[in-house]
Amino acid sequence: MCVTAVQLSGLLVSLFGWVLSCVTTYVPLWKSLNLELNDLEIWNMGLWQTCVSQMVMQCENYASLLALPLEIKISRVLMVTSNGLGFLAFSLALLGSDFLKTSDPRQRRSLGIMGGILFCLSGLTTLVPVSWVAYNTVQDFWDQTIPDVVPRWEFGEALFLGWFAAFFLLLGGCLVIAAACFLKTPKGSKRPAICHKAEVDTLATQRPQPPPKNADLVI
Repeated sequence: MCVTAVQLSGLLVSLFGWVLSCVTTYVPLWKSLNLELNDLEIWNMGLWQTCVSQMVMQCENYASLLALPLEIKISRVLMVTSNGLGFLAFSLALLGSDFLKTSDPRQRRSLGIMGGILFCLSGLTTLVPVSWVAYNTVQDFWDQTIPDVVPRWEFGEALFLGWFAAFFLLLGGCLVIAAACFLKTPKGSKRPAICHKAEVDTLATQRPQPPPKNADLVI
């Protein structure tokens, strides 16, 4: 019962983190720029498009892939990879759970461990691009070579979503791995030789001994 609860918690936490990771990938809110000349105009940058808000948000896809910064290009690849790993991890972890008894317990344990590892990898591939973009944003914000009159990009909401997504994916993956490691082994599994020898010795001592051959002789 405890293992099942840990499995369910791990799956739900990982699923929540995966959904947040997918949202982080496609929302154009990785960076935000407020213009001092016009407070009503807000620029937002994502991995796939740039948006400007003036009462109504208008978005436009990037014109050229080659013109994008390096961190945006690599972040695209890593975030899409993270989404794919999360989907595969959830499928394997679900097949390896106690809710779907579709295979041998040993196979379910292997599937659960593989699913948990993939969840952790999905969390890491989400954490790396989000932290990289955040680091470059901080570096550009405090760059002394840029004049003060030039607007600076700041953190967008998607970066915080990405950090939460990575945390939940890593936490859920660890829970799934822990639950898989504590699954009950099948009854027909082989026991260690030392345990089998101890049982044989115990039965031998409990077996009744035959009477001696000359028990009826009186000396």
